Amino acid sequence: MRQRPPQPFLPLRPLLFCLGGFVLAAPPVWAENPPTTRPALQQNLPDGVFYPKSFTLENGLQVIVIPMNRAPVVNHMIWYRVGAADDPRGKSGIAHFLEHLMFKGTPKVPDGQFSKIVARLGGEENAFTSYDITAFFQSVPKEYLGKMMEMEADRMVNLTLDPQVVLSERDVIRAERGQTIDQKPNRRLGEMMDAALLAGTPYATPVIGWDKDMAGLSREDALAFYQRWYAPNNATLIVAGDVTLDEVRPLAEKYYGPLISRTVPDPIRHDNPPPAFKTTITLRDEQLKDPIFIRASIAPDSVDKPGNEYYALGILGEILSGGKSSVLYRRLVQEERLANFIDFSINDNLIGVTEISFSGEPATGVPIEKLEAALNREIDAFLKKGISDQELFDAKERSLASAIYARDSLSAPSRVFAFALSQGNSIEDIEQWPRRVAAVTKEQVIAIAHQVLKPEYGITGYLLPTADAKKTDAKPSTTKGMKK
Repeated sequence: MRQRPPQPFLPLRPLLFCLGGFVLAAPPVWAENPPTTRPALQQNLPDGVFYPKSFTLENGLQVIVIPMNRAPVVNHMIWYRVGAADDPRGKSGIAHFLEHLMFKGTPKVPDGQFSKIVARLGGEENAFTSYDITAFFQSVPKEYLGKMMEMEADRMVNLTLDPQVVLSERDVIRAERGQTIDQKPNRRLGEMMDAALLAGTPYATPVIGWDKDMAGLSREDALAFYQRWYAPNNATLIVAGDVTLDEVRPLAEKYYGPLISRTVPDPIRHDNPPPAFKTTITLRDEQLKDPIFIRASIAPDSVDKPGNEYYALGILGEILSGGKSSVLYRRLVQEERLANFIDFSINDNLIGVTEISFSGEPATGVPIEKLEAALNREIDAFLKKGISDQELFDAKERSLASAIYARDSLSAPSRVFAFALSQGNSIEDIEQWPRRVAAVTKEQVIAIAHQVLKPEYGITGYLLPTADAKKTDAKPSTTKGMKK
């Protein structure tokens, strides 16, 4: 079964922050007495992060090379600028379905042989579908990079689909939905909340699709989607590992260069205003032992592109919930022992939409209402008190360290570039991340905190054990003051 990255019901911290992408501008000007005397990453900023090289083939395929010379291994990723947000109405899940079917063979590499060849060469491979991209990747000894390009270029244009194989794989993705969504109460609640919070956008539909739509997906649907979107000028090749641009270029020209570009439509992404209401969604499930709540809203449009507010929001997330020294964990988990976990998360993996949320699980014996009240109290205190020089300094240090750690992974840089570029960021945006993060000021963090921590509108979700007949469950959904 093809596996894609899990879509947690709790939104992720900004992609560049969580994977080691970076954000900074000019080095900060500290007070006369700096917050710490230990060596600081902020005071010795690198010129970049991954130091990539890039070129574009005549057919429009962009190629990015990320040298990482720790071992004679390479990660080869081809990603397409198409995902679940491009599923036609009534055909939800087709992007993910096609990802599976891409392994079903070509005249040159029959069904099942792609994975067997990679394994025989001592490599690993997989694929994933997101809302805005679909990616296929392999990690192999560097001498087999050309073979990976040959096979990936082949299935970009020569996919063949046996009708019986298509029907069998449709059963597989429906079973996958059952295992990863329908049997997971947290994922079901996430679907419900996204459907309401992101209504009017393609992101309101789950990546894997709705089962009723999935049941009707056909070979013709898959081929139409493939022929519409899969083309070299709608793809980017990323090669990370023990290679140089001079080594990659001739291989890319040999295997990908002959492919013919095609006219590809522009993706449709709706600029949908945030929901002009407050509402509550409650899901009760017998699998649960402990209640969980999630409070989600949409951030201002200004944080959707790299800029002061974007980077300040990432630092705010680090201060509030970036590890055991963060404000919320220290107060509500360690000191007051009201929660097993408490989190402030940011999901900026969508084009034009940034989702923010609080979530928490009460400690044993703590009513969920008490934890929510404590969270509200801490938010009010944070907004009133502001942040110290030391808190800002430490949050930046943790963020910058994550960028360094990202280079320890062969595949992480490829994922950073795939998601960041798909959202309209540039290579320069990624490489300048450390300097832009270091430039974030207390005033910027506090300003964005006042915009996002107490939103006027949003959705609260409760995940409750079946036997837990709390008043929360009886509370009807309400609306409040439609925006004009």
